[in-house]
Amino acid sequence: MATLFPPPMLQPIQPDRASDRDRPRELNGVRLAGFASLAVPIYAAQMPLTVYLPAIYAQQFGLSLAVIGTIFLAERLWGALADPLIGSLSDRTRSRFGRRRPWIAAGALVFGIAAIALFFPFLAVTPLYLAAALFILYLGWSMIQIPYLAWSGEISGQYHERTRVVTYQAVAGSAALLLVLVLPTIIDQWQPHNGMLKLCAMGTVVLTSLVIALPLVLRAFPEAPAPLQPPVRLSFAHAAAVVFSDRLLLRVLASDLAVTAGQGIRSVLIVFFVTFYMGLPQWASGLFLLQFIFGIAAGPIWAQIGYRIGKHRAAVTGEMVQVAINLGLLLVTPDALPLLLGLAIAQGFAQGSGNLMLRSMVADVADRHRLETGHDRTALFFSAFSLSVKAGTAIAIGIALPLVAWFGFDPKGANSPEALNGLLLVFALGPAIAHALSAALIHGFPLDEATHADVRETLARRDAALVPAE
Repeated sequence: MATLFPPPMLQPIQPDRASDRDRPRELNGVRLAGFASLAVPIYAAQMPLTVYLPAIYAQQFGLSLAVIGTIFLAERLWGALADPLIGSLSDRTRSRFGRRRPWIAAGALVFGIAAIALFFPFLAVTPLYLAAALFILYLGWSMIQIPYLAWSGEISGQYHERTRVVTYQAVAGSAALLLVLVLPTIIDQWQPHNGMLKLCAMGTVVLTSLVIALPLVLRAFPEAPAPLQPPVRLSFAHAAAVVFSDRLLLRVLASDLAVTAGQGIRSVLIVFFVTFYMGLPQWASGLFLLQFIFGIAAGPIWAQIGYRIGKHRAAVTGEMVQVAINLGLLLVTPDALPLLLGLAIAQGFAQGSGNLMLRSMVADVADRHRLETGHDRTALFFSAFSLSVKAGTAIAIGIALPLVAWFGFDPKGANSPEALNGLLLVFALGPAIAHALSAALIHGFPLDEATHADVRETLARRDAALVPAE
């Protein structure tokens, strides 16, 4: 386990008192797996909330889709406020338990209580009930995820080790997504209309994995010492100004926004494409599942590529592979199921390549920011990264559905050949354009392995100078 996804050996920095923690060394694989286990409940809740929960709450409890949609939209706005605030507060936290652990522990409690309310409704379900449970759940989610992502970038200062940390998390997250996709498929085989059973099964996965993962992550690694500089209080406006003034961070965020938008367009249209264009509704869920099965192997593959050519080059390569795969969809005809299956498998292997590298780069950018400003804002930067993911999903829905409707596609009625061809064009070209844009945004990124090593060495020397003489 200790040699899983090993990075290449790196040249050590010249030793001095402050750079000991930056000497190249591989993190213990068992501990790293325990640390990554927290990705399971985080990702396991993601799929039900976006795919299954709205339909189940509409069918089982009679809530209108318009009301549910409004509640989810309000949650996105709530997240836009809460995520940066939590990131800033976590960066400023000083306690004997560290900066990240208290937030993760408290967030797990909030998240768990709200998950019980959402997945095991124990009161009369009303719009107010759903709104309260959902808002509390996303508050707990942010309290866990933002400090957790920041801590992920802090357990090692090494360029390639950060990629390895993110890879472990990506594999754990992909396995969680696969599990919550399989469960409803199994239940459909004997109780296809039992929405409550599906909801409870997915909720059991979320809560059980949270209970198991929490002690593992809290005990996996010691937290890095907080910077010696006193924490700075930031207003929301100041936090936003900090984020938007960092050009390297903006490039990473914009690239990830494009990646997520491309993935979102594919996700929101894949059922329509398989059902109506291909005429194979029985394959709609299976094709999505097939992609995720092969997606579990994607993380280690792209980690190895990143070790060899660097993060931003690996991100560009992955995005261009995605462009080729999506352009290949233009060759798919309704009788070309084998070609579609091959492209779905290729999509699985390419899945998350850009996201993985870009998320690993956020901590590197935070190091550069600390060198230039003297302030550690790692969690704030990761909160901005979280917002780019949410915004990318919203953009995908806001672009893809109106576009296919403009082409005349109607999921409730018969569709002309022109409407189906329009569906094909959006399904193929939308992600292809988005992934090409992501590659263009991150191409030539200046913070490579050598530059980052210089940043870390300079930070180590400066930190050593700030330590009072004994």
